[in-house]
Amino acid sequence: MKELRYTLLCDGVSDQALLPVLRWLLIQHLPEYAFAGRWFDPRLVPDRQRPRGLAERMRFCMNDFPCELMFVHRDAEREPREIRIAEIHRARAEVRELENFPVICVVPVRMQEAWLLFDEVAIRQAAGNPNGRMTLQLPRLRTVESLPDPKENLYALLREAKSLNRRRQRGEHISHDAQRVAEFIEDFSPLRVLPAFQALETEIVDIINSQGW
Repeated sequence: MKELRYTLLCDGVSDQALLPVLRWLLIQHLPEYAFAGRWFDPRLVPDRQRPRGLAERMRFCMNDFPCELMFVHRDAEREPREIRIAEIHRARAEVRELENFPVICVVPVRMQEAWLLFDEVAIRQAAGNPNGRMTLQLPRLRTVESLPDPKENLYALLREAKSLNRRRQRGEHISHDAQRVAEFIEDFSPLRVLPAFQALETEIVDIINSQGW
């Protein structure tokens, strides 16, 4: 079986939740491959060695995390998705080592938590209360890209799923639970209704074809 190594260049530690999403997409289009995925968060590098700016982070990632495919994540946040894409392309153009190297932009709208708001079972499992009976009001999937703060929406759902009172909720590590939601999702195909996810999948297919994988 062929093997493909890929690295996700993160914006922050929570971005590792995107790895199951990327792995699922790759399996859909390269089922005959085995995958080895890693993530790199520049904030974990000691301050004196930490790369500054997106181009330097991409160069550092390329040199220290050898792979055949690089994913670069930036949340769109309050900017149009196209601006984040352009930022990644400009940074890549500054890195000679990345010339002709496959780099894929991962830019959820507004932030990556929006892609985790559709699976009630996964949210309950990540909350550690899979049999909970508290009703969870998930947003309509087609609307998640317009939510002002998807992260807070996910955190609120996890708190509800835990069925804890407000005083006990303060002691819970909700951010850790949020990172685990994607691990419990087996099928990300519902996200194909979202333009940003569609664009990511299209770019993956284009890279696969151009690389002859």
